[in-house]
Amino acid sequence: MDGNGSLKLDANKEKSWNVLLDPDVLERCIMGCEKLELVDENTYHADLSVGIAAVKGQYTSIIKITNVEKPERYTLIVKGEGGPGNVEATANIELTEQDEQTTVLSYSYEAEVGGKVAMVGQRMLGGVAKLIIKDFFKKFAKELDKSEAHR
Repeated sequence: MDGNGSLKLDANKEKSWNVLLDPDVLERCIMGCEKLELVDENTYHADLSVGIAAVKGQYTSIIKITNVEKPERYTLIVKGEGGPGNVEATANIELTEQDEQTTVLSYSYEAEVGGKVAMVGQRMLGGVAKLIIKDFFKKFAKELDKSEAHR
């Protein structure tokens, strides 16, 4: 399963980068994240409770940020296991400054699922993945707006 997309952020690239990599913001933006803790440089342990269709359940995940080229791009690697199955996903995130107060965030991802959740079918899982990603970026945009308001 793979996909891509982009969205416009109402902040410069440096500010967008800093908020995007803030662990507190990540914890608030990741759907169902109950706990996110740093376990090593750019590596987090996350406990997630996802309540969507066949992926509904508790997951224990490791989230790693690699290939960091501040403030341009990085790779996000997520490995999670839970009752419904497991997932391994890799996402490439890139920030491009459009002007002094606007940044375009582009992303592409590949994900593989296993276990019971894999029996659901790629079409449904693709829809769930898009929903989770859209939810993340909707919350992220609100966090970015909040941080801009506190400048």
